[in-house]
Amino acid sequence: MVERATSLACDPTTSGTGRLLARAFQQARDELEVRQVFPDAALAEVEQGIAAPDLPERDETGVGFVTVDPPGSMDLDQALHLERAGSGYRVRYAIADVPAFLVEGGALDAETRLRGQTVYCPDTRVPLHPPALSEEAASLLPDAVRPAYVWDIRLAADGSRESAELYRAMVRSRRRYTYDEVQDLVDGGDAEETLQLLREVGELRVAREVARGGASLPMPEQEVGVSTEGGCDYTLRLRPMLPAEDWNAQISLLTGMVAARMMLDGRVGILRTMPEPGEGAVARFRREVEALGAHWPEGMPYGEFLRTLDRSDTRHLAIVNAATSLFRGAGYTAFDGEPPPEDEQVQAAIAAPYAHVTAPLRRLVDRFGLAVCEALCAGREVPAWAREALPGLPEVMEETGRRARAVDRACLTAVEAAVLSDRVGQDFAAVVVDGVDGGRVLVQLVDPPVSDVATGTAPLGSAVTVRVERADILAGEVDLRVVGQEGR
Repeated sequence: MVERATSLACDPTTSGTGRLLARAFQQARDELEVRQVFPDAALAEVEQGIAAPDLPERDETGVGFVTVDPPGSMDLDQALHLERAGSGYRVRYAIADVPAFLVEGGALDAETRLRGQTVYCPDTRVPLHPPALSEEAASLLPDAVRPAYVWDIRLAADGSRESAELYRAMVRSRRRYTYDEVQDLVDGGDAEETLQLLREVGELRVAREVARGGASLPMPEQEVGVSTEGGCDYTLRLRPMLPAEDWNAQISLLTGMVAARMMLDGRVGILRTMPEPGEGAVARFRREVEALGAHWPEGMPYGEFLRTLDRSDTRHLAIVNAATSLFRGAGYTAFDGEPPPEDEQVQAAIAAPYAHVTAPLRRLVDRFGLAVCEALCAGREVPAWAREALPGLPEVMEETGRRARAVDRACLTAVEAAVLSDRVGQDFAAVVVDGVDGGRVLVQLVDPPVSDVATGTAPLGSAVTVRVERADILAGEVDLRVVGQEGR
């Protein structure tokens, strides 16, 4: 994946490779028709919205909210506060209030429906909303008073949900943490109570996920970074997910499940859905696991098994890649009146109904889900602007999601070509993570962490040597060939 772009301390385009990459990134955005300029009318509406926002009366600025995000992030959608409540917990999760600044049916609303979501590239991000809104006025930045949707969720001692409500309120984040900072503070015993409880609640929610048959794919993230050593250039790295990221993600998943239940009970809303993998897909995955020599006990759900994998084990890397076949077909299901059949309500990886409601600055659908849930919780009619948009949102999110993924992949392959462009003819250690038709295999290089197709054959999970035959930055193409196999 391409990590969130941050402001650079240097200019990578000063190098020849950097200039080619800059062209490749822009080429990807142009060819995939990413909307990179906001209409003047939309920008004018932002100015008006910031000058006269629709602010809630409720004041929760005294609650000690904090944010947890990647370093350099400015579009801060979520802030959280956790405390003990009897033998259980109280989780408050503040979400940026975009409608407070936006004219529904106006020029900016129309523009966001064309964009759908923020597109992240190594050199920049193309935001869903103008930065004056998404990175300033509506962002839950530290020490800034902001309007928010606040999820107030009560949990029992075992992490199960007891009650939940959603309301609008003014909030103030006290501090911005990165995932590394949270992990270090918790591990060192120096974390404030909210972070200590984030771990406690996060682990309880992970246990509940396993118990209900949910699954998280432990795929190391292939990230693009910027190196300033000896100059300035883009680099690739595989970044394992920290436990702190898992704990934080569990709060978002909990909120999405609460939202989905509100929508289903209220008979109106939009769910994030994914079908269960078929018996054939699970059986095929089990055969691949066995072929790689890993032990998957009979009766253990695949989600629980995935959590046992060691991401530093090359065989397990191949297993994780094979498991992606179980996580396909995700989409959105809108309804107004009769809810969809039960088997069409569930997001299979979560093993429960689920909705996107925690990232409205970066994802269009969340704005509408929040408005629906807030109205249902208050016993009011769902706003007409939100209700009328529901039927068209699945198509908008599918199309814009496809574009964002294509840009992400194009940028990533350009960087892969760049890191290998001056190493044509050299050999690298790699692992075969999948087979491809026509005498080719998908390989993961160990260093640099490039993932691409190589000409040749070798068993799944085997260690091989591959040679770089060609690397074209602008085309985003790398030609690899298997030239050796461990033990041969």
